[in-house]
Amino acid sequence: MTAAREAPHVAEAPTGLRVTFGGAIYPADELAHGAAYELFSADPVDGFQRNPRPGAPLPWHRFVHVTEVAAVHGPRADTPLETPEAPLMVPLNRQRGWSDIHALSQTPAYADDPTVAGIRRTAAIRRGTRMIKALSARQLSGYLRGWLPYGFCYREHDVAHLRTPADLALLRTDADAGRDDPDVVYALRWRAIDPRDYEIPLGAHQRGLVRMPAHDRVGPPVLGTGFTPSGRHVIPEFVTADFADLPMPANATLLAYTPDGTEVVLYTYQPEQRGWLRMAGPQWRHLLTRVPELPPDQEYVPSDDKTKSTRLVGRYRGQEYDAVADPPGEFRVLAMTRAARYPVEALSRRVPYARWRGVPCTALHQEAGWTRLRLCRPDADSVAALGAQCYERGVYEVWAPTAEITDSGMVDIEYAL
Repeated sequence: MTAAREAPHVAEAPTGLRVTFGGAIYPADELAHGAAYELFSADPVDGFQRNPRPGAPLPWHRFVHVTEVAAVHGPRADTPLETPEAPLMVPLNRQRGWSDIHALSQTPAYADDPTVAGIRRTAAIRRGTRMIKALSARQLSGYLRGWLPYGFCYREHDVAHLRTPADLALLRTDADAGRDDPDVVYALRWRAIDPRDYEIPLGAHQRGLVRMPAHDRVGPPVLGTGFTPSGRHVIPEFVTADFADLPMPANATLLAYTPDGTEVVLYTYQPEQRGWLRMAGPQWRHLLTRVPELPPDQEYVPSDDKTKSTRLVGRYRGQEYDAVADPPGEFRVLAMTRAARYPVEALSRRVPYARWRGVPCTALHQEAGWTRLRLCRPDADSVAALGAQCYERGVYEVWAPTAEITDSGMVDIEYAL
């Protein structure tokens, strides 16, 4: 990181917030509940770029992570107090600096190094952690139609400073970059229901993906260090446990990011209505014009519950019900009327598992004697044995004759309330 020289002029941000960064004080806006800041300057400063927003009061801006700022002055955003996320803790000393840690995080040979593993495990998920997954236009359409969170993802806290399509490109898991609008990147953001729903792609746990041949994978390689491939960032990544689908929590959002760093909330998930409610106004509808099978002016998009492989199940007074999670503290019976939304007394995630040709998988759905399977621990041998295809980074799926599937059954993963 290049240190910024002192700004010759400090103006007031619209919020009155100021941040000390690189030895200078800049007007700033808080992002992602304080995980990052947008800094502004009246004059060109190293690392700042032209602010392309029409009518911007200050012509230069940049985005920085909270760990890069020395102090925050003035009023904070008027948001409810939350438990801050555990930051990534890096033991720097004279012998091992930031560039050395970055090199270790990007080297698969160090996947079993205790230093790398120790650093990686400091970035942990708790109940209610905001998670985020960058999406293509095709993937956005899939989530609107009923997909659930799965595969590689990140804590919002770790990537909040990546705000433009160019910066967010390194988080994408798809192969659609050449077909999408380069001026917009989409994302799904949701709150974690429980830490056990996520795994760290670290060491032997994901060695099969680390050794996957290039012609059998999509997206960036999996390093096995628990960090995403990047030329300058150290970003911890996660995968959903066994690459399984996770239940969609209430108030999950589908987002868009524009070249000026604006975050636009496109849709929010309404579980009782079983669909997505459009939040973006007419000025943002152009962001949806290239999303397949989606009229940009559609106010509500119903979600296809028949395609959901994972259910959130709650128990209330000895009876079992479909449940809704609104982490960190609300877990209730799924009901249209408010009076029937009782807090559940027990909660679990119900996942269908199966084996085909000896390979463990989760079962996604069935159709005309065939079952869609997703591999839990993909490696080159199992992918070849099943003829599975890679549909996004780390995710391998295949259609199997239902009659040939063995050890199929539902597994309830209990959550402690």
